[in-house]
Amino acid sequence: MRKIKVMISAGGTGGHIFPALATANKLKELHPEIEIQFVGAEGKMEMKKVPAAGYPITGLPVMGFPRKPSLKIITFFKKLIKAMKRAKRIVRNFEPDVAAGFGGYASGPVLRIISKRKIPYLLQEQNSYAGITNRMLAKKASKICVAYDNMDKYFPSEKIIFTGNPIRSSLFEATETVKEACHNFGFDPDKPTVLVTGGSQGARSVNEAIYKNLAFFEETGIQLLWQCGSLYFKEFTNRLGYQVNDHIHLTKFIENMNYAYACADVVIARAGAGTISELCVVGLPAILIPSPNVAEDHQTHNAKALADKGAAVLLADDEAAQKLPEKLKSILEDDKVAEDMKTQLKNFARTDADEKIAKEILKLAGVE
Repeated sequence: MRKIKVMISAGGTGGHIFPALATANKLKELHPEIEIQFVGAEGKMEMKKVPAAGYPITGLPVMGFPRKPSLKIITFFKKLIKAMKRAKRIVRNFEPDVAAGFGGYASGPVLRIISKRKIPYLLQEQNSYAGITNRMLAKKASKICVAYDNMDKYFPSEKIIFTGNPIRSSLFEATETVKEACHNFGFDPDKPTVLVTGGSQGARSVNEAIYKNLAFFEETGIQLLWQCGSLYFKEFTNRLGYQVNDHIHLTKFIENMNYAYACADVVIARAGAGTISELCVVGLPAILIPSPNVAEDHQTHNAKALADKGAAVLLADDEAAQKLPEKLKSILEDDKVAEDMKTQLKNFARTDADEKIAKEILKLAGVE
């Protein structure tokens, strides 16, 4: 079996990293002799998550383009020049047969060098609104894997392949019962449980919305599995103080999402593509609160794609604290509402995205 070299660029958030790792794992399964090299951004979470998964990664000194005029623009271009030089060296030393970009600041420099060397590359766009970097890279991409319909608004239709977003394989293999999962967090399996997640780092407004409605959770007996994020854990631990009880499990990060999803009746979350893909597979009703601070407001587009089909509830960031109790009650107190949402979610679920994307990468490398 011919040895294939694949370079994967991904990072910044779990929404980019987890699909890339899921695809890398599938590539290894399909082609055991494959050699995979990741490229990410210095100081970002991929520099820990990727090695922990067993893959080598090299970091580039990159940052996002400043949204407002400032001196940061000078820093941006200095880093970009340095990143391009390093990316050129990384590509030359590794000599990949094919590359794949899953998003993140490092994708631009790496795939531009890949393109100049006439190496085929594939893009994976997780969101329903394509980011500017992928739109720019699409011109010379060989294939573009997407997770939503009507993406020909952003990409050449002949390059588009509908695959869905790869998610952690552990979610397909989950065997935890509700009872086991609830006991893992110290919860009563006979009481309703709400899972809150604002991502690995957390989301200030989501955390504030939960904190302002603690009385509601206490009065209704709803158990709260609250992933507040690494940035906010210390603060909210101190703010909760005496209010922490058997109904609240506050944590900075949940390693085993199998248990979290198994014990949850409803999820309150940001609308990142990775989170949405997981919710569709596990079939959990959700209240999605899109972040207003992401490029091109893509989380609102993601959430709206589900909300328009009745698969989720869309709640604006600035209305979260005020309207959260009402939205939660509408789901928890009406079985038909919850079941209808679960039914619609199944229409969005894709369980073989990692395999579809992996096979496209292998095709580009000349392996059928």
